[in-house]
Amino acid sequence: QVQLVESGGGLVQAGGSLRLSCAASVRAFSTYAMGWFRQAPGKEREFVATISGSGGSTRYGDSLKGRFTVSRDNRKNTGYLQMNSLKPEDTAVYYCAMTPSGISANPRDFGSWGQGTQVTVSS
Repeated sequence: QVQLVESGGGLVQAGGSLRLSCAASVRAFSTYAMGWFRQAPGKEREFVATISGSGGSTRYGDSLKGRFTVSRDNRKNTGYLQMNSLKPEDTAVYYCAMTPSGISANPRDFGSWGQGTQVTVSS
Protein backbone atom coordinates (compact mmCIF):
# COMPACT_ATOMS: atom_id res chain seq x y z
CA GLN A 1 0.00 0.00 0.00
CA VAL A 2 1.07 3.56 -0.77
CA GLN A 3 0.21 6.32 1.69
CA LEU A 4 -0.58 9.70 0.10
CA VAL A 5 -1.10 13.00 1.90
CA GLU A 6 -2.59 15.94 0.01
CA SER A 7 -2.40 19.64 0.85
CA GLY A 8 -2.83 23.07 -0.72
CA GLY A 9 -6.59 23.32 -1.13
CA GLY A 10 -8.63 26.29 0.00
CA LEU A 11 -10.98 29.11 -0.96
CA VAL A 12 -10.01 31.41 -3.84
CA GLN A 13 -11.74 33.92 -6.07
CA ALA A 14 -12.33 33.26 -9.76
CA GLY A 15 -9.17 33.91 -11.75
CA GLY A 16 -6.89 32.97 -8.88
CA SER A 17 -4.37 30.14 -8.56
CA LEU A 18 -3.63 27.24 -6.24
CA ARG A 19 -0.93 24.58 -6.11
CA LEU A 20 -1.87 21.19 -4.70
CA SER A 21 0.79 18.87 -3.28
CA CYS A 22 0.74 15.09 -2.87
CA ALA A 23 3.41 13.53 -0.68
CA ALA A 24 3.93 9.76 -0.93
CA SER A 25 5.45 7.36 1.59
CA VAL A 26 6.97 4.86 -0.86
CA ARG A 27 10.52 3.69 -1.45
CA ALA A 28 10.36 3.56 -5.25
CA PHE A 29 8.36 6.72 -5.93
CA SER A 30 9.75 7.21 -9.43
CA THR A 31 8.37 3.83 -10.58
CA TYR A 32 4.78 4.96 -9.94
CA ALA A 33 2.67 7.08 -12.24
CA MET A 34 0.53 9.71 -10.49
CA GLY A 35 -2.99 10.79 -11.34
CA TRP A 36 -5.21 13.66 -10.24
CA PHE A 37 -9.00 13.44 -10.12
CA ARG A 38 -11.78 15.65 -8.79
CA GLN A 39 -15.34 15.16 -7.63
CA ALA A 40 -17.96 17.88 -7.26
CA PRO A 41 -21.09 17.42 -5.13
CA GLY A 42 -23.61 15.19 -6.89
CA LYS A 43 -21.26 14.41 -9.79
CA GLU A 44 -19.06 11.50 -10.82
CA ARG A 45 -15.32 11.52 -10.27
CA GLU A 46 -13.57 13.30 -13.15
CA PHE A 47 -10.08 12.84 -14.58
CA VAL A 48 -7.87 15.93 -14.24
CA ALA A 49 -4.27 14.99 -15.09
CA THR A 50 -1.69 12.21 -14.98
CA ILE A 51 2.11 12.05 -15.12
CA SER A 52 4.54 9.20 -15.71
CA GLY A 53 7.02 8.02 -13.11
CA SER A 54 9.90 9.87 -14.74
CA GLY A 55 7.81 12.99 -15.34
CA GLY A 56 8.44 12.76 -19.07
CA SER A 57 4.82 12.17 -20.12
CA THR A 58 1.66 14.01 -19.10
CA ARG A 59 -2.01 13.96 -20.03
CA TYR A 60 -4.91 16.27 -19.13
CA GLY A 61 -8.68 16.18 -19.03
CA ASP A 62 -10.52 17.79 -21.94
CA SER A 63 -12.30 20.38 -19.80
CA LEU A 64 -9.18 22.06 -18.41
CA LYS A 65 -8.34 24.28 -21.43
CA GLY A 66 -4.62 24.24 -20.61
CA ARG A 67 -5.07 25.94 -17.23
CA PHE A 68 -3.63 23.11 -15.11
CA THR A 69 -0.08 21.75 -15.02
CA VAL A 70 0.98 18.48 -13.40
CA SER A 71 4.56 17.92 -12.24
CA ARG A 72 6.59 15.91 -9.74
CA ASP A 73 9.81 16.05 -7.75
CA ASN A 74 11.06 12.50 -7.35
CA ARG A 75 13.78 13.53 -4.91
CA LYS A 76 11.04 14.77 -2.56
CA ASN A 77 8.56 11.94 -3.27
CA THR A 78 6.00 14.65 -4.06
CA GLY A 79 3.66 15.41 -6.95
CA TYR A 80 2.08 18.78 -7.74
CA LEU A 81 -0.95 20.15 -9.53
CA GLN A 82 -0.69 23.83 -10.45
CA MET A 83 -4.13 25.33 -11.09
CA ASN A 84 -4.38 28.74 -12.78
CA SER A 85 -7.28 30.92 -13.94
CA LEU A 86 -9.62 29.05 -11.64
CA LYS A 87 -13.34 29.07 -12.37
CA PRO A 88 -16.33 28.36 -10.12
CA GLU A 89 -16.88 25.09 -12.00
CA ASP A 90 -13.47 23.92 -10.75
CA THR A 91 -14.93 23.69 -7.24
CA ALA A 92 -14.51 20.09 -6.09
CA VAL A 93 -12.61 17.73 -3.84
CA TYR A 94 -9.31 16.95 -5.54
CA TYR A 95 -7.64 13.56 -5.13
CA CYS A 96 -4.17 12.31 -6.03
CA ALA A 97 -3.54 8.65 -6.76
CA MET A 98 -0.67 6.36 -7.75
CA THR A 99 -0.21 3.20 -9.82
CA PRO A 100 2.81 1.01 -10.63
CA SER A 101 1.52 0.89 -14.21
CA GLY A 102 1.96 3.61 -16.84
CA ILE A 103 0.08 6.89 -16.99
CA SER A 104 -3.68 6.49 -17.14
CA ALA A 105 -6.89 8.53 -17.08
CA ASN A 106 -8.88 5.59 -15.69
CA PRO A 107 -9.38 5.78 -11.91
CA ARG A 108 -9.69 1.98 -11.81
CA ASP A 109 -6.00 1.70 -12.73
CA PHE A 110 -5.00 3.45 -9.50
CA GLY A 111 -4.80 1.40 -6.33
CA SER A 112 -3.64 4.06 -3.86
CA TRP A 113 -5.50 7.29 -3.14
CA GLY A 114 -5.00 10.38 -1.03
CA GLN A 115 -7.59 11.71 1.40
CA GLY A 116 -8.67 14.54 -0.89
CA THR A 117 -8.42 18.31 -0.49
CA GLN A 118 -11.26 20.80 -0.97
CA VAL A 119 -10.90 23.51 -3.62
CA THR A 120 -13.60 26.18 -3.62
CA VAL A 121 -13.69 28.95 -6.24
CA SER A 122 -16.02 31.86 -5.60
CA SER A 123 -17.62 34.06 -8.26
